[in-house]
Amino acid sequence: MKSQIKVFASILCADFTRLREEIKKCEDAGVDGIHVDVMDGHFVPVITIGDLMVQAIRPLTSLPIEAHLMVENPWAQIDHFCQAGADIISIHAECYGQRREGCREFGQYPKEVDTLDVNKARRDILRIKEQGKRAFMAINPGTPVCLDGLTKDLDGVLMMSVNPGFAKQQFNAIALPKITELRKHFKGDIAIDGGINAQTAPQAVKAGANILATASYFFAAANPKEVVRSLKSLA
Repeated sequence: MKSQIKVFASILCADFTRLREEIKKCEDAGVDGIHVDVMDGHFVPVITIGDLMVQAIRPLTSLPIEAHLMVENPWAQIDHFCQAGADIISIHAECYGQRREGCREFGQYPKEVDTLDVNKARRDILRIKEQGKRAFMAINPGTPVCLDGLTKDLDGVLMMSVNPGFAKQQFNAIALPKITELRKHFKGDIAIDGGINAQTAPQAVKAGANILATASYFFAAANPKEVVRSLKSLA
């Protein structure tokens, strides 16, 4: 039986002056969830939005909201986003291990690790789940799939196919073999984020991803409903 493909629209490329209309566009197009990119200017070089944005979106839709925490200390933010109404909290693997040389200091990007402190990560995963939310672990392109001992606790994995920090980046195919490797032993959701479009989405689905996060491809489309239909047809 073919897997169902879900599409999450990343509001990073939405028109924030028309937030209600943009959320309605997502619903009308048939997306399965709203992806909120949270950046703090430390883990990534830019600042975007926080839990107040999730609070603003929550009354506008019944769609699941994912808070993708690209922040230096996710454990300080988890409760805020859970209380704001997020349904999925994605925390980054690179916050739970010894970072490689060249990305340990402020202003050094992208953040990358080779191994995780499993116990430290598990504490935050369980903290998310204890609040009735789904816990995802996000992995940057340069970080290997180093989730041994954690896959049984996770609801999903968010594989980055761009280095986090900016919209409209080119897809990095390094994510594909990592998805294939992970899918061999992980039955939960595998999402992919970064550069997803008509050319790259089929590759991601073939590798084993079942959630496609799309930003500019969706919000810049003349026919967003057709974009979603075509992505879901890849199942």
